[in-house]
Amino acid sequence: MREKPLLTGHERTFGIDEIIVSKTDLNGRITYANDVFLRISDYAEAEILGQPHSIIRHPDMPRCVFSLLWTTIQSGREIFAYVLNLSKNGDHYWVFAHVTPTFGPDGAIVGYHSNRRSPEATALAKVRPLYQALAAEERRAQTKALAVQQSTRLLEATLREKQARYDEFVFAL
Repeated sequence: MREKPLLTGHERTFGIDEIIVSKTDLNGRITYANDVFLRISDYAEAEILGQPHSIIRHPDMPRCVFSLLWTTIQSGREIFAYVLNLSKNGDHYWVFAHVTPTFGPDGAIVGYHSNRRSPEATALAKVRPLYQALAAEERRAQTKALAVQQSTRLLEATLREKQARYDEFVFAL
């Protein structure tokens, strides 16, 4: 796996009629990426297959949201989430992700499937300040584990204040 690129500050976008699709194994290693994923992330298929999906994780994306995402899909449920991703060259792009477990014939989870759409600007205007606060909370922590714990507490407090679960919050934007 290669080192994370320097951040360019340039935001990439994709069409509202386009969908970024990827599939992973149980460990989050990419097993499929569609052409939109490859174009927006700036990776060739040969570079991305077999890599951990976190290869596109932007450093400003709160870890607590990924923790919530993983907990949800590993329990067999779907989740919708706003995610800030990182392209190979250091550009960033926002997505509205729908992540689901993939079940085998015996009903066991065999992998994960994610469809990502271009998010609405009005929703991002509300998500960005929350994610910035969560990321700032994580940066104050001394370890990654503490970072997730502290930002999760902040996220839970924010959701309690809004009297909503994360999925309700996401769809209310």
